[in-house]
Amino acid sequence: QLQLVESGGGLVQPGGSLILSCAASGYTLDYYAIGWFRQAPGKEREGVSFISSSGGSTHYADSVKGRFTVSRDNIENTVYLRMNSLKPEDTAVYYCAAGFAPPHDDRIRVFTTEDWYDSWGQGTQVTVSS
Repeated sequence: QLQLVESGGGLVQPGGSLILSCAASGYTLDYYAIGWFRQAPGKEREGVSFISSSGGSTHYADSVKGRFTVSRDNIENTVYLRMNSLKPEDTAVYYCAAGFAPPHDDRIRVFTTEDWYDSWGQGTQVTVSS
């Protein structure tokens, strides 16, 4: 069974940076697209960033475009989310999720669909505050 563990969250001042990691075990990530989602208190979970299994296709929510960068290291079986220029409205629990997708599958529209994912991590808290 594929298991995902997020790490790297914490408290950061506005304008600061964090790098979140999503480490997988149980299966190699070579055949999984990864999505990063977040949920702020009192709000619905929303998609933040998505990356195909090959890493060749990525997608970002408008709210984070230009500030967040998703990448993956399939040898390390880890996906990263680098977050720069953080704002208080980025405060949320961040989750990574995995869905089976062969390397040639670049259906970003599918990858942005929360219900498509079948493996989820436990989340890591990101708090942006002065």
